[in-house]
Amino acid sequence: MKPITVLLAEDHMIVREGFRKMLEFEDDFEVVGEAPDGRQAVTLAIKLRPDVVLMDIAMPLLNGLEATRQLLKAAPAAKVLMLSAHNDDAYVTNAVDSGAKGFLLKQTSGHDVCRAIREVHKGKTFFSPAIVKRQERLQPSSLNRAGQLKKKAAMLTSREMEVLQLIAEGKANKETADVLGIGVKTVEKHREHLMVKLDIHDTAGLTRYAISTGIIESSVQLTIV
Repeated sequence: MKPITVLLAEDHMIVREGFRKMLEFEDDFEVVGEAPDGRQAVTLAIKLRPDVVLMDIAMPLLNGLEATRQLLKAAPAAKVLMLSAHNDDAYVTNAVDSGAKGFLLKQTSGHDVCRAIREVHKGKTFFSPAIVKRQERLQPSSLNRAGQLKKKAAMLTSREMEVLQLIAEGKANKETADVLGIGVKTVEKHREHLMVKLDIHDTAGLTRYAISTGIIESSVQLTIV
């Protein structure tokens, strides 16, 4: 029987190693690659065509939300399971909106992680039990009849999401332009559009928004410019 191929996208090496060792105990899984940031996750997903991607939501350079959008455009057969230490409603909703088939808390048991991979590989969805209970208790209207989270339309374009993350990570316009391979004036335009769309008019506010929606983690060292 052909194993389920898995790509691990997580910026903490010790966490990746833990997932790899756990999955290696299972006969029906094969870890085919590891990525320490969202950009490498997209590149490896296109190259390796894994069945399932375990994707950390907060990673440097390109977060898991935007990485999921980009890799699903290029490798639509892949199924993405989002990982996070946080179960905030905004995190979960944004993960679903990006195209993820499930959302796992990092506190989830190994049994549930393996079960989630198998379920999404079959075309189903899977959310950590704690998330399902929270949604049912706080926002029952956000679940459809199948117990799945309803989607909400994304406000930002793919490029705007990339620019927002780099701004929130403290990168100046020139640095952002270099990372994305675009002009400084283009970055400035994207920054203006972000502020208009989000009704946020300073870098500190954009950073707080990025943290609140899971684009970056609050533990990241930031330099407000």
